[in-house]
Amino acid sequence: MTDPVDAVRLTADLIRCPSVTPEEAGALVLLQALLEGAGFECHRVDRAGTPNLFARWGKKGAERTFGFNGHTDVVPVGDTGAWSRDPFGGEILDGWLWGRGATDMKSGVASFAAAAVDFVRATPPDGAIVLTITGDEEGPGTDGTVALLDWMAAEGEAMSVCLVGEPTCPERMGDMMKIGRRGSMNVQIEAQGVQGHSAYPHRAKNPLHALVRLLDRIASEPLDGGTEHFDASTLAVTSVDTGNTATNVIPARARAAVNIRFNDAHSSASLTDWLKAEAATVGAETGVGFQVAVQVSGESFLTPPGDFVRLVAGAVAAETGVEPVLSTSGGTSDARFVKDHCPVVEFGLVGKTMHQVDERVEVAQIVELKAIYGRILRDYFA
Repeated sequence: MTDPVDAVRLTADLIRCPSVTPEEAGALVLLQALLEGAGFECHRVDRAGTPNLFARWGKKGAERTFGFNGHTDVVPVGDTGAWSRDPFGGEILDGWLWGRGATDMKSGVASFAAAAVDFVRATPPDGAIVLTITGDEEGPGTDGTVALLDWMAAEGEAMSVCLVGEPTCPERMGDMMKIGRRGSMNVQIEAQGVQGHSAYPHRAKNPLHALVRLLDRIASEPLDGGTEHFDASTLAVTSVDTGNTATNVIPARARAAVNIRFNDAHSSASLTDWLKAEAATVGAETGVGFQVAVQVSGESFLTPPGDFVRLVAGAVAAETGVEPVLSTSGGTSDARFVKDHCPVVEFGLVGKTMHQVDERVEVAQIVELKAIYGRILRDYFA
């Protein structure tokens, strides 16, 4: 009988692959060898220099196909001299595994890969298991999970449900899972006025005055009061700039940057329409022209509490003794892409040290996470 896959050792091996986004650095090669050895059919789905791996055990098109999604790319380490351990050493000390990606999220990938391999070896299910693993989650996100989903659509591959293994727990294992995410959009606003001497403001049209009026209008009132599963949406002005170094010149242009995190009371389209309408109002009042450019990182989405959510929450509670809070908090993740393919939730370990110097994870958490994923698979295919 084949020994169980050691998820802690696998995490350490993945950490030793310096896969700073979008470098593959051997991480996907390592996982592909493990999965193919357990009978998974694997395909590299690289696009535009981004490494991606698709793996399936079982028949294509199986009525029940459980999916996992995750990433092996990591953020840069920053000042290596500030680390007390080698950021790519995968060192285990005093019950902790150290290194970049230990929390976000090589431990999650190792845990679901190990759980999937052990499960199909011990109890081959009536159905299929799909793993989609990208090297482009910490980067632009344009050729990672999106590329995998595009390839799956072209090849007739599908997941019935999907679990994203991002860290989700704030304080202790099991205390939170994500059933949705807020949308996110970045807005660039440019005000076009008429340059002039600051001693003769009537001969100019000051774009800063108009821009400040517009920013006050959009930032002064709450966007909403929250919805059933979401906190209130937020709008933050993150930059105002003219590039003007002269104190006696009214500039011709001024620019501002705004970030909006929005709940399911809005869409990026409705918020864009609102911003442009507000800009038009201020423009008519001041004679200053506005241009509003929007980049959408993702729409808000929700996987309503139902069978799939209850299955994952029940497995978490059974393994940890903690009932997870069903949350939509935090930033964005690749679940924003998966939600267009199938129902998706997120569950992973405690994320306190992700992206930090001396990123690390408790070894016991990795063991527990693999057990949770294993129970989820058993319950799903029961």
